[in-house]
Amino acid sequence: MKQVLSGLTAALLMAAPSAAQTPAPPSSDPDAVLVEELVVTARERGPAWWRVSDGDTTVYVLGAPSGMVKGMAWDDAVLERRLAGANQVILPFNNVGVGVFGAAGVLIDIARLKAKAPIEDTLAPALKARFVAAREAVGQPAKRYALKNGLAAGILLVADYRDHAHISAAEPAKTVARMAKARKIKTVTKVYPLGPILGATLRTSAQAQAACLDDALDEVEAGSAKARAATQAWADGDVRAALDGERGYEKCLNSAPGASDLDARIKADEAAAIAQALKTPGHAVAVIPLRPLLSQGGVLDRLRAQGFVIKTPGES
Repeated sequence: MKQVLSGLTAALLMAAPSAAQTPAPPSSDPDAVLVEELVVTARERGPAWWRVSDGDTTVYVLGAPSGMVKGMAWDDAVLERRLAGANQVILPFNNVGVGVFGAAGVLIDIARLKAKAPIEDTLAPALKARFVAAREAVGQPAKRYALKNGLAAGILLVADYRDHAHISAAEPAKTVARMAKARKIKTVTKVYPLGPILGATLRTSAQAQAACLDDALDEVEAGSAKARAATQAWADGDVRAALDGERGYEKCLNSAPGASDLDARIKADEAAAIAQALKTPGHAVAVIPLRPLLSQGGVLDRLRAQGFVIKTPGES
């Protein structure tokens, strides 16, 4: 059981939920509706960049895939050029952590998620067959998913799949952070408390839990070939194809009560960080996940509403 709980904690620490600014898209997936004029193939070689400017300052924004196949090469020449002389680098605000005063509550919430029997024993026959096939495909025993909550099981299953398929949510931000450190450039990021996410997981309705499991299974069943194609599209600057990657993990997190409130806060904080960077003459670099960057109510949509000039990867 200790292995199950530590695995679930690690899965929840991988990313935070995402949702849209009011008014929300007519979908449980908060990033389902994109601002189409921002979804543009890059003119320059390599991944796509957007530009946010205000007078004498520009923030170059690199859109990051939700999951990236480890070891796939990508051209970082534009990144190298934009890091040169940058006064700061804004990294994704998609981290969660446990503070000293919240640790006890987090442990209690995690313990409340555990069950004596594997969750697959509670599933309808068709769903059980899919779940068993998926966990066997990623080499995990039934006891690893001894959980009462379908949303938690879905998150853990997708995390195990991504680990098995060598898909990382840490890149390319990890590479950008390393390069910024080597150049002694200030980095900006933010950590959100894990406790409310776990509490929301416990309050998730049975219907939302079932939807999460379905989304998780869709991603595992799609296989790594789709993730590899999406990663290659991202590396080539083909934004629309890069957005085609499966997002079972993100959809599961979005199913929790209050996920939209947390994501609205994250997007507002990321937009605010870019707006703050625009107050310093010169230029800065930011890394923002693609869908939260390009969705209605997303980071660029918010900045445009504030009057900043947005240029797409297709503009010179």
